[in-house]
Amino acid sequence: MDIVSLAIAWLVTSVSFFIISKLPIGVDIDSFGKAMISAAVFGLLNALVRPIFVGNVGPFALPTYSLFAIVINAAMFGLAAWLVEGFRLRWGIWSALLGAIALGFINSLLYQVLSTLPKR
Repeated sequence: MDIVSLAIAWLVTSVSFFIISKLPIGVDIDSFGKAMISAAVFGLLNALVRPIFVGNVGPFALPTYSLFAIVINAAMFGLAAWLVEGFRLRWGIWSALLGAIALGFINSLLYQVLSTLPKR
């Protein structure tokens, strides 16, 4: 992944985190700056910690991959909230689960919008 793609992914995830903080799902982020930090921490956790979880599941992951992916995303979401001051989960694991699901939808929507923009 080149630096431009990485910067776009970070910005899209930052905007997604900020939008999620405005939804009534128990995810509180103090500012867009905190959303940017939260997105960076979430990305680092997904790059460094997620492979440990996914690598140790073996053949059980295939039949339940969607549910497993949501649970892992919720765990990364919760861990990011624990690490970043100004990022809180009001209802604990429930907010993490709802936030992880919302993150998937909002990221997909934002990438869809970006793909419709004219290329230079």
